[in-house]
Amino acid sequence: MEPPAESEAAAAPVARGAEAKIARVEWLGLEALRKDRDAKSYRPRALDDRLRRERTRNEARLLAEARRLGVRTPLVYDIDLRQHRLILEELPGPTLKELLGAAGPEAPALARALLSFGRALGRLHAGGISHGDLTSSNVIFPEGPGGPAALLDLSMGERSAGLEEKGIDLHLVEEDLLGLHPRGAELLEDFREGYAEGNPEGAREVRARADAIKGRMRYV
Repeated sequence: MEPPAESEAAAAPVARGAEAKIARVEWLGLEALRKDRDAKSYRPRALDDRLRRERTRNEARLLAEARRLGVRTPLVYDIDLRQHRLILEELPGPTLKELLGAAGPEAPALARALLSFGRALGRLHAGGISHGDLTSSNVIFPEGPGGPAALLDLSMGERSAGLEEKGIDLHLVEEDLLGLHPRGAELLEDFREGYAEGNPEGAREVRARADAIKGRMRYV
């Protein structure tokens, strides 16, 4: 039997979310991240196993499809559906949340970062894919705020996303920006400019749906 490509003992915990835990590992000599989707005891075992398997497969597919659309995402090094596990490229750089919370980046650098982020999401939507969990923690800049944005964690995304799913993505971005930075309204305009570049045919319609979603939220 061949030795495992990565070792449990060598795993260093990085983060834990509602759906999965992430650890830093070495995979075939490369620094990588291992993502294990957690079991949920409140679900019947067969259903839980099926959902975790489907979401693991969905994430791997969407990460690959996003790259074909020109959107940077982590490379998928390995997938183990039995263990509900992905081995992913570890991208360096600050997340959008870190950039918005730091005092360092100058206004032009932040503007470029938001323009790049908008362009990436626009390309994703133009290709028919939604993200599904688009927070500022799931956007990273491997080359710094002046470089292209990369999108992380597409496990909740849709491959044939409708207007509602895309509108929700946009609404989440707007809420995040306005809540995390005193210049959020200005940065939102930079993001929208990039989004229109990436999704020239559908940007207006998606923005209108995002506005409608925001209106509905007021009455919830």
